Amino acid sequence: MNRIILKALPAAITLALACGSAYAGDEEGFHGYLRAGAGSSSTHGPQSCFGLGGNTMKYRLGNECDSYFEGGYTKEIAKVDGVSYLATVWADAYSPNSDFGGSKLELAKAYVEARGLDFLNGGTAWIGKRYYFRPDIHMLDLQYINFNGTGGGIDQYKLGPGKLGYAFFKDNDATSTDPVTKVVSTTAATRQNFIYQDVPVNAGGSMDFAASVITAQGNDTIAGKKHNGWQLSVFHKQDKVFGGANTFGIQYGVGPGTGIGVGNDRIGASGSTLLGSDVTRLRIFDDVWVQPTENFGMEFVALVQRDKSDAGGSSTWTSIGARPVYALTKNFKLQMELGTDRVTSATGGPAQRLTKITFAPTISAGPGLWSRPELRAYVTYGKWNDAATAAVNASNNSGPVYNNNTSGASYGIQLETWF
Repeated sequence: MNRIILKALPAAITLALACGSAYAGDEEGFHGYLRAGAGSSSTHGPQSCFGLGGNTMKYRLGNECDSYFEGGYTKEIAKVDGVSYLATVWADAYSPNSDFGGSKLELAKAYVEARGLDFLNGGTAWIGKRYYFRPDIHMLDLQYINFNGTGGGIDQYKLGPGKLGYAFFKDNDATSTDPVTKVVSTTAATRQNFIYQDVPVNAGGSMDFAASVITAQGNDTIAGKKHNGWQLSVFHKQDKVFGGANTFGIQYGVGPGTGIGVGNDRIGASGSTLLGSDVTRLRIFDDVWVQPTENFGMEFVALVQRDKSDAGGSSTWTSIGARPVYALTKNFKLQMELGTDRVTSATGGPAQRLTKITFAPTISAGPGLWSRPELRAYVTYGKWNDAATAAVNASNNSGPVYNNNTSGASYGIQLETWF
C-alpha cells in the first residue's frame, strides 16, 4: 500500500498545482493546463453536452464542449538572506466551442511573492493577480471555493497547530458614468479572505477553515442600495484512504458571499453586490478518490446545495457520481463516469432530473487516476425528464439540438493534460 501511495503522490501534487491550490505557490518553470476536443451528437449536429445549467455543474468526462488553456512561467528573480522572490506570469484562453478560433489570450496571473520571511515564521508575502485557494471536485470541475483575484496578502504563517493566511482583494473594479462624468453605478467590492489550514485533528486528518468578508463599494443610482456579504467554509481532509484522500466540506454564504454572479460554483469570491442578506447558499459535499492498486482508481462525489432568497424561493441541487478507471496496460485505460443530478423547483413544480453515463477508452501517460496527459475517445449518453428539457437545451453549448426529446447521445475525442 505504501508503494501505491508513493506512486500516486506526485500526481496528486501535480493536480493540486494545476488546480491552483493555496497549499503551495507556483513552482519554478513552465506549467499549465489544456483541454480540447471534437465531437458530434446523435442528431448529427454539433458537439453537445448534458447539464442542467443554473447553479449546477455537469459531470465532465466526455461532456465538455469547450476548449481551455492556461499556462505561464514562474521564475526566481532574486534571493537575499534566504528569502526567495518569485515572479509568475500566466495567460489563459477560453472558447465555448471545440475550436480555439476567436478566443482571446488574457492575463490570468501576474504577481510576485517573497517566500521564507523570518518575521512571518517562514511564511510568504505576495501582491498581484493570481489564482489563490481554488481546490476543486475534479469530475464536476467545481471549484467549491475560489479566492482568485487581484490583491495581496500573507500565506503559510505558522500559528498554533495550523497555518494562517490573510488576503485583501478588489473585485469587479468598474464604474458607469453619465455624460458629465458622475458615477451612477459600480460593481466594485473589497474582499478580505482568511484561511487557517492544516490543523491536525486525527491520524492522517486535518481541518481547513476559510472565510470571506465582502464590502460593497457605494450605492447605485440605477439599481439601488448595494449589499455586503460573507461566507464561511470548513473542510476536513483525510489522507491515506485506500491510496487516495477524502475531502468533506460544509459551506454557507450570504448575499455576495454566495458567489452568485461570478460563477456557478465560486463561493469565496465576490458575487453580485445587488444580492441582499435574504440570498443564501448552503453546500455540503464529500469528494473521495482512491487508488487501491496500481491499475485501478476511482473518484466519487456526493453533494447537496440549497439556494434560497425571498424573491426566488428555495431550490436544492443534489448530485452523486463516480468515475472508475482501470488500466489494462501502463498507457491504456478504460474509464467510465456515471453522474445523476436533481434540482427542485422554487415554485413547487416537478424537480428536474438528469443522468449521464460515459465510456472512454484512453491513452495515458500512466495507469494512475491522475496520470496525464490523457488522449480519450468517448461515447456519452444522457437521459432527463420533461421538467429538465428546457434547462438541458439552454445549458447545451450547441443550443437545443435535442429539441423536445428527453435523451440523446454524443461521441468524440478529447485531450486533457496539466504540466
